[in-house]
Amino acid sequence: MEIFNLDLSRIPSLLGYQPGAPMIFSSGLFFFLFILFVLIYIPLRKYSYARIFYVTLFSLYFYYKSSGIWFLLLMFTASSDFCIGRLLSLSSNNLERKLLVALSLCVNLGMLGYFKYTNFLCQAFTGLGVEIGQIFGIEQLQKLSYQPMDIFLPVGISFFTFQSLSYIIDIYRGRIQSLKRWIDYVFYVSFFPQLVAGPIVRARDFIPQIYKTPSVSKAEFGEGLFLIVCGLFKKAVISDYISLNFVDRIFDAPLLYTGVENLLGIYGYALQIYCDFSGYSDMAIGIALLLGFRFNINFDSPYQSATITEFWRRWHISLSSWLKDYLYISLGGNRKGKVRTYLNLLITMLLGGLWHGASVRFLIWGAIHGISLAVHKFVMGRFSSFKQSGELMNPLRRVIGVLITFHVVCFGWIFFRADSMQRVGEMLTQIATNFHPEVFLQFLSGYKVVSFMMITGYLMHFMPRKAEMKMQLAVTKSPLVIQALILIIAVFIVFQVKSAGVQPFIYFQF
Repeated sequence: MEIFNLDLSRIPSLLGYQPGAPMIFSSGLFFFLFILFVLIYIPLRKYSYARIFYVTLFSLYFYYKSSGIWFLLLMFTASSDFCIGRLLSLSSNNLERKLLVALSLCVNLGMLGYFKYTNFLCQAFTGLGVEIGQIFGIEQLQKLSYQPMDIFLPVGISFFTFQSLSYIIDIYRGRIQSLKRWIDYVFYVSFFPQLVAGPIVRARDFIPQIYKTPSVSKAEFGEGLFLIVCGLFKKAVISDYISLNFVDRIFDAPLLYTGVENLLGIYGYALQIYCDFSGYSDMAIGIALLLGFRFNINFDSPYQSATITEFWRRWHISLSSWLKDYLYISLGGNRKGKVRTYLNLLITMLLGGLWHGASVRFLIWGAIHGISLAVHKFVMGRFSSFKQSGELMNPLRRVIGVLITFHVVCFGWIFFRADSMQRVGEMLTQIATNFHPEVFLQFLSGYKVVSFMMITGYLMHFMPRKAEMKMQLAVTKSPLVIQALILIIAVFIVFQVKSAGVQPFIYFQF
């Protein structure tokens, strides 16, 4: 078995940066390194500075394994905002404080803009120039062309820039005090469980935990283990398997499949992206809990939502709450009239879509959600029978709301996943004109494992909260030996699935 066949001659290359194999939680290398990390971490728990320094070093190494020399970019961001935060705390001049916040915005958004949006913006302006040249007959503009630059996108740059910005804005708003030690701030920004894929951790929630001596009760250990095992199963088994063996095939060539297969591919992607994001978040929250740090929940069964507003209170909660607190409210929120509220919702979601990726498709995805949120808010204002969430509805209305909300979200996922607008058009055309429902039974027989994975994934997702809590309680109350055995079995299953040809998959465009 791969996990036990360790070739010692490969150790130097395994420990170095490998561009094609970034280290993620579901990899065997991380499993072994984390065990070694914990063996040293445990005796250092009572020594605050040594513990902070040690975890920071490991976190920077973890990021180095993901982005190579660009870990220096992370240190630059941390150093820049640490200094700006200290200056903010020492200044009482309102104009000076605003300029310092503007400086932080320029540094963080400038880096994010260069690495993530340079090619997108240059291509957009080139295309605009060509259009203007064709309209006004300017030959020089008509000949414009742009060759995209080869710009490396550091892993997780969207997450740590947003996290660092929230720290500066919270100091400006008087919600927190600036840190006095540079190493403490680097610890906060680089903490490896949430570094490359979230959740986005607020300074006011995390920083107070830095100075407490980490302690993990038996119940917390069981909870952390439960989250890690669930995350592994969702991320490395369900998401990776249906991605490689079904979803990718549909989105790569939708015209080769009937409409019902395209629709099932969309349902499969909805499950895949949920299991990928929430699975990684579960593992991050569980690993942090084992180290004595508690993060807030990041996904709360979002497809159980009966309205689009409820969906964004359950989906990627750390991001949606960040967009609300630092973008929507900064734009004016709902304080400047109804029309401005709808416009603020649309702008927030457009920018949220652009945050996910530099493409018109992501803007359309953001627009779908922004318009849906605005429409829902408008309807609630006109009709008192429309509610914000399903818990306020009668059972029948809630079921109808869940079905409608799920399909609005799935419609958005088409633009999020398809690699071009042409693919989007092909998928929608096949569903509308070449549906063939009789193929459904052939799909079940031809894709037995994929069908099993999808059914299992959705059953897990729609499991009642009480049943999920009972499962977690059973793990939490079980003896440590049983808990360790559960983890070993989970790791074994993951490596068996990978050895069968399933490769790890994660959305590193962030």
